[in-house]
Amino acid sequence: MAGKIQGLTEEERAHLLPLLRSAQWVEVVGRDAIYKEFIFKDFNQAFGFMSRVALQAEKMDHHPEWFNVYNKVEQTYKL
Repeated sequence: MAGKIQGLTEEERAHLLPLLRSAQWVEVVGRDAIYKEFIFKDFNQAFGFMSRVALQAEKMDHHPEWFNVYNKVEQTYKL
């Protein structure tokens, strides 16, 4: 397993946040986190996406907060 993810430095934030914003991620007000909503064709695609993210998140030891209903997945990640 990879090492635990550390918080971003100010330099990393200055570089990465504009890229994340351009990919429709938004900063969560009052938290050191980002949020994005994903819409899929159906539940199968949404669940497949969540499964792939779960495997990668486990490897990185950096797990999202998420919510799923049918074809919608909402994710929040701590920065």
